Amino acid sequence: MTTTTIYAPLDADRPSPPKKVAYFYDSDVGNYAYNAGHPMKPHRIRMAHSLIMNYGLYKHLEIYRAKPASKFEMTQFHTDEYVDFLQKVTPDNMDAFAKEQGKYNVGDDCPVFDGLFEFCGISAGGSMEGAARLNRGKCDVAVNWAGGLHHAKKSEASGFCYINDIVLGIIELLRFHPRVLYIDIDVHHGDGVEEAFYTTDRVMTVSFHKYGEYFPGTGELRDIGVGQGKNYAVNFPLRDGVDDRSYKGVFEPVIGWVMEYYKPSAVVLQCGGDSLSGDRLGCFNLSMRGHANCVNYVKSFDLPTLILGGGGYTMRNVARTWAYETGRLVGVEMGSELPFTDYYEYYSPDFELDVRPSNMDNANTPEYLEKIKREVHENLRRTVQAPSVQSTEIPRHAMGADETLDEAEGRLDDEEADLEASKDARVTQRQWDLRTVGQNGDDESDLEDEGMAEAMGVRKPQRKFGILDSRNPDAPQDDSGQGTPADDMSLNGDAEEDEELERLNRFGGNEDVEDESSGKNGHAEDGLEGLIALKGEQSAANGNGALMIPKLEHEDAPTPLSTDTPRSQHLDTDADVGGEMDIDLPTAAPSHKQPVVEEGLDAVAAVATGGDIEMDVQAAKVEGVQEREQGDIRAEVDTELESGRLPVA
Repeated sequence: MTTTTIYAPLDADRPSPPKKVAYFYDSDVGNYAYNAGHPMKPHRIRMAHSLIMNYGLYKHLEIYRAKPASKFEMTQFHTDEYVDFLQKVTPDNMDAFAKEQGKYNVGDDCPVFDGLFEFCGISAGGSMEGAARLNRGKCDVAVNWAGGLHHAKKSEASGFCYINDIVLGIIELLRFHPRVLYIDIDVHHGDGVEEAFYTTDRVMTVSFHKYGEYFPGTGELRDIGVGQGKNYAVNFPLRDGVDDRSYKGVFEPVIGWVMEYYKPSAVVLQCGGDSLSGDRLGCFNLSMRGHANCVNYVKSFDLPTLILGGGGYTMRNVARTWAYETGRLVGVEMGSELPFTDYYEYYSPDFELDVRPSNMDNANTPEYLEKIKREVHENLRRTVQAPSVQSTEIPRHAMGADETLDEAEGRLDDEEADLEASKDARVTQRQWDLRTVGQNGDDESDLEDEGMAEAMGVRKPQRKFGILDSRNPDAPQDDSGQGTPADDMSLNGDAEEDEELERLNRFGGNEDVEDESSGKNGHAEDGLEGLIALKGEQSAANGNGALMIPKLEHEDAPTPLSTDTPRSQHLDTDADVGGEMDIDLPTAAPSHKQPVVEEGLDAVAAVATGGDIEMDVQAAKVEGVQEREQGDIRAEVDTELESGRLPVA
């Protein structure tokens, strides 16, 4: 039996009703670069923006440049010490922070690079402002392709992610929404977001990901949350080669059940592009339209939705898919032939708006997928609250009977766990004191801990996984076929020096494009030491106390992020190509250059190429001085000629 006989094909590719979409983009994001050769390239966001503008989608979008998230906004989730470290460390002084790099898992997969903190601010600022605009009812959908960095922990970098913009955006949504649904279609498990909300029922996390000998090693079916959050974490583990039909056959039913049982009032959708066919670090076989079908299905529920980026390491496929999904959100049918952009060479040889699946085998049998679906459905049914019943405390032992040793130990453990000082600790002081070490140096209480964790549905990975451990051997390695151009001939700035001349000759020696496109992508992963035994509880090593879930505010209350200074700049593009483009600048100057207003076709062309609408003011001043000096000289010569003091030639 094949999957084609069970799962229906994708729906017809027709425009869906448009939404009011706020689109967040910062032109500086493509200038940041992870280390040379690193698979994460923020430049892909600039490429996607260029396609969005050249397809004319800007006519249907409200475009904003969000204010970068501040250090204080980041510490709504992350620890002060960790954010301080990210703000201070640079490639020049990183040797002085060697101890901190080990503590915060920075290095190798999550390297220190120029502008690291500013890059994190751009990513988090767009997600937080998108959530704030959804709270105020200013838009139906908010899009931030620079966001979606779902692996970052409270005080640890992981998987190319440093600041978890998703958690910060969800915290903002929780101020106005009683329940928020988080959906993750990245090929890697969304462990950072799941861990942040593992003990609360106000956020349900749903992740469809590759599981088994794969980074980050978490996301088993039986990981369902603990405490008040039990059954509010949903994991759908998948195997290699999942195709469009199989993915649609599990995604739509599961999300439909979640909407039915959980009834969220807002949705966050992480659209990691590494689940696409041919990704350098992925192992799925989704086409562009199969990936976009998830966006279209979530959109059909008409809930306030925050759309974010994520992984994706074959840049041209990620850019095409995110541009296409933006078009689906605004209900615009996009032609298959790509418009000319500054990055047109990336899309060779077909230059089409499409990412096709390959002929790789699908290891996800219908029987396996149906079994997982049944288990997920059963867990979701348990989220329905049972009628409340009166309860009384059961005595620990019969009246007048003496306590046994085990009962006394249990009572003391419970009493210490109830202390205020023990509520934020995974292991109490008494439990530490009772730990014993065997002859081989191993902690003999580990078996007990693992048994307790297993009883709560938490599974420990057998070994540490790194995101770079699982490269896709089927990803295209040259400039033929469906994938991204090979590294040695791309315009990413990560080629070897001895191949520089060959690449420049290949692309006509366009050194300007070479320099501009030296950015890096965004979503990778250093392996975990092992899944936390009690996963949702914040440990002392992972920060001070548990995540603070904001109290629900009245819908008419002012937005918490609102200040006298606007959090974003609004780029108002007129539907007419010759129209004027107005930019409302904030009263306080942000940390980047302010665009200068241009009119007519020049302004549209400037935005459409994905570049900054900027003018070199200093050069203009110099040119003006030169013109004035030349005018003064000509005037003096004319005066001399009229007076007869200079001979006429």
